[in-house]
Amino acid sequence: MPVVILRVMEIIDTHSHLDDPSFANDIVEVLERANQVGVSQCVVPAIQASGWAALRQLCRQYPQLQPAYGLHPMYLSQHREQDLIDLAHWLNTGNPVAVGECGLDFFIPDPDKKRQQYFFEAQLELAHRYRLPVIIHARKAVEQVIQILRQFSGLRGVLHSFSGSKQQAERLIDLGFMMSFGGPASYPNAHRLHRLITWMPIDSLLLETDSPDQPDATHRGERNEPAYLPAILQVISRLKDVPPAQLAEATTRNARRLFNLPPISAR
Repeated sequence: MPVVILRVMEIIDTHSHLDDPSFANDIVEVLERANQVGVSQCVVPAIQASGWAALRQLCRQYPQLQPAYGLHPMYLSQHREQDLIDLAHWLNTGNPVAVGECGLDFFIPDPDKKRQQYFFEAQLELAHRYRLPVIIHARKAVEQVIQILRQFSGLRGVLHSFSGSKQQAERLIDLGFMMSFGGPASYPNAHRLHRLITWMPIDSLLLETDSPDQPDATHRGERNEPAYLPAILQVISRLKDVPPAQLAEATTRNARRLFNLPPISAR
């Protein structure tokens, strides 16, 4: 019987929190598993100022990891005005590929919408100043995010784990934004999300895991990791009726274009 050699497709995990403490004891093995299935690079977005230094060190140690620095809306109580001043320094010196994770989260109990918006807009201003894309978290707040983004002409970025409507996606694409999808796309009952992904233009689509959260359907209840990204690729490939290799090539190209990702050897 002839030996069949399967070509490993290059894919990029555009949203993975590998600086999370749950990876502290086995990050080398996690990255090895990712590399074995073709995940060549991971964008690692920060969530609060206290983690920026450790994130920079992690990405210096492992060249396949690319840092983004930001202030996540779910950690609003830990953010300070000084963090925005410090963020400007980190964006200027920390070799980031994006600003984020930032955005709005109106799903949490009693959200301070005004303060969330203040920190979000301040980070968009920094992204505009330093000509960096933004990684946006929008939960129960996609419409508000769109209205704010309209104030920042020329800004680029991605809404990660996108769950908005087709009409909202169209407006975001018109503004120059992409959308990324991960584990929830694999859930059998996610019919609305499936319809959205089926429609989504391939040049506006990115892949993510959101590790260690949001695992795909076959790993629910487990710690998520970049090695599970091919499962997302396969799901989206079926939804869009596009060969996996074609989807891998397109989404990798999209990620490199948006984040201006350097070759691994360059870091």
